[in-house]
Amino acid sequence: MKRSLRGLLASAFAALLISGCAIQQPGVVDRVPDGDAGRLLSQAEQQGPEQASLSRLEAANILAQQGQREAAFDAAAAVEEGSLSERDRVRWALLFSELARALDDPRAVLRATQVLDDELPMQGNEQQTLRERAQWARQALDEPGRTQGTPASLAGTEIRRIMVALPQSGPLSSIADTISSAMREHASIRGQGVELSFVDSTQYSMDELYSRAEQMNAQLLVGPLDKEQVTRLEQQPSVPMPTLALNYGNSAQNQASGLFQYGLSAEDEARQAANRAYQDGHRQMAVMVPDNDWGRRVGEAFWNEFHALGGEVSNAVRYNPSNDVSSAVQTALNVSGDRAQLGNVDALFLLALPEYARQVPPMMDFYYAPDLPIYATSHLFEGTQERRLNQDLNDVMFVDIPWQIPDAAVGGAEALPFYSSYQALQGEGDASLFRLQAMGVDAYELATRLSDLSSIQGFNGSTGTLSLSGDGRIHRELPWARFQNGRPAPILSPGLLGDQ
Repeated sequence: MKRSLRGLLASAFAALLISGCAIQQPGVVDRVPDGDAGRLLSQAEQQGPEQASLSRLEAANILAQQGQREAAFDAAAAVEEGSLSERDRVRWALLFSELARALDDPRAVLRATQVLDDELPMQGNEQQTLRERAQWARQALDEPGRTQGTPASLAGTEIRRIMVALPQSGPLSSIADTISSAMREHASIRGQGVELSFVDSTQYSMDELYSRAEQMNAQLLVGPLDKEQVTRLEQQPSVPMPTLALNYGNSAQNQASGLFQYGLSAEDEARQAANRAYQDGHRQMAVMVPDNDWGRRVGEAFWNEFHALGGEVSNAVRYNPSNDVSSAVQTALNVSGDRAQLGNVDALFLLALPEYARQVPPMMDFYYAPDLPIYATSHLFEGTQERRLNQDLNDVMFVDIPWQIPDAAVGGAEALPFYSSYQALQGEGDASLFRLQAMGVDAYELATRLSDLSSIQGFNGSTGTLSLSGDGRIHRELPWARFQNGRPAPILSPGLLGDQ
């Protein structure tokens, strides 16, 4: 599956969404700085974090100019880049990524190019250089033999003891409870004799959780759920025990050996929408996303993927979900007077919750754009068969998990993966939580398969067709549906047989 770099073209996306000019700083200094590298490194041992990092950076620069690549790499790797000024962080990233690529260390390249996520002021050629190096690193990690391997402690074994560390209090507790309950029910239905031990992750640090898992003789840990905790884990060289995190970190790449990441990623859905729209022949897209961090991340994922394919995002709108829909639609469709001007727009990507999403197609009709194709994520569908409410979504195309759209996905519920668990869980609780229940089912299945990573590639799960990337992140490929008469219905394969 085609993958895009997180943050690729994010600055261009922001330029469409907000006004203002970027400030460019002077280029990276190429000259050999005065001084002795050894002396600078010795001084760094006695200095505070900020000055020590700067000394190590200057020492690395000297060593690199002298042709001592490995010594320069070691000095640059010891830099705490977060303590550098913005400009020095860019200098460090350019130097460290160059050295890491020369030494064939893609994970170090990705560590350096994480500065792209922080939107630091840098020149266009510097951004392009870092993006190209990050792309090389991703491709290198996807090569056979360079992917995240089966943890040595699990190789050739059957997984029978799993510790599940999720929060039982706090803002994520209801999500965690839904996932945990589904795991328990599915494990009982599967009857494989796998022992699940549940621990409240809010009561312990990650180090303490790993210690408890070892004391309980667990073979692997499922968790954490918190995005920031996952980010901290993925920045380590390795984790103490094979771990299946139930979220994705913020880093450009997962660097931790033994750490696997799985979740219901809206960014994955946006990238699939970009691919689908492009394969259907669209080249100029309008984008409507909420004006919040979630909307920004998903919008950037769509933007990056569509541009990587060769398409153009001609209009990008960040809307306030509390405001009237008409102003956002007017901007997205270049409305002049009472009519949309679609000379530079041939389709729309929509990220919206149901109540807002249902208002968009009627508003497009009002502005004489009833036939403009709409591609959306699963978030506009509650999962209930509200035909009357969903009539306004007719002809909208969207991705969703197989368990939510069984007729469109596999031709009927009986053909769904883990149908017995589907039946047992379908009638439990709020329909809006059904995706999380399906996630609990797949979390169990993934955890029990980590001793044989080949069984994950192309795995048909409750939440989509799952595959493992080179850095241990698990991605979902989802089926497509189109609303017809207020219900999700199947659509043909992308770009074939004139299905638009």
